Amino acid sequence: MERYAGALEEAADGARQQERHYQLLSALQSLVKELPSSFQQRLSYTTLSDLALALLDGTVFEIVQGLLEIQHLTEKSLYNQRLRLQNEHRVLRQALRQSHQDAQQACQPHNLPVLQAAQQRELEAVEHRIREEQRAMDRKIVLELDRKVADQQSTLEKAGVAGFYVTTNPQELMLQMNLLELIRKLQQRGCQAGRAALRGPQPPATQHG
Repeated sequence: MERYAGALEEAADGARQQERHYQLLSALQSLVKELPSSFQQRLSYTTLSDLALALLDGTVFEIVQGLLEIQHLTEKSLYNQRLRLQNEHRVLRQALRQSHQDAQQACQPHNLPVLQAAQQRELEAVEHRIREEQRAMDRKIVLELDRKVADQQSTLEKAGVAGFYVTTNPQELMLQMNLLELIRKLQQRGCQAGRAALRGPQPPATQHG
């Protein structure tokens, strides 16, 4: 008898899983229609079905949310670092300008051309240093963001999310961004799609006259 009850429960679980999968797949198919046609063609029924399977238990929603939060924090940190560097350069230019003005005011007229030539060389050297530091910062930002993308790809691939693997191919990256957007939109739909599907079928609402 217990074995029979267990089998019944297993069958009911299977039916619930199937229903949740169908709801998620339907929601994804609806969302895909909002994407450019070139990406719609690449998101086959099988890909969407596999994506819906990966989303079944809700874990992937949490993973994506965590990854996006990390990405936003990283972007904010890098933006602040670049801002700090720009402020440092502004202060450096101001200090140099003031120093040059003070030196010129204290200089004997006949020595002024020599001083100005030396100051011009100093200014060019400082501007060169500033450009190099800005380029280095931009390279650091690009590398850091590329690393974060690779981390996201690897994490989602390990979580079994269809379409995700480590790549730098621009077309594949755009496809993955669209897949992430689908998951995010599905999550935002809340009880209308994702969360309702995760909870399983709900009893019909009582009608009031």
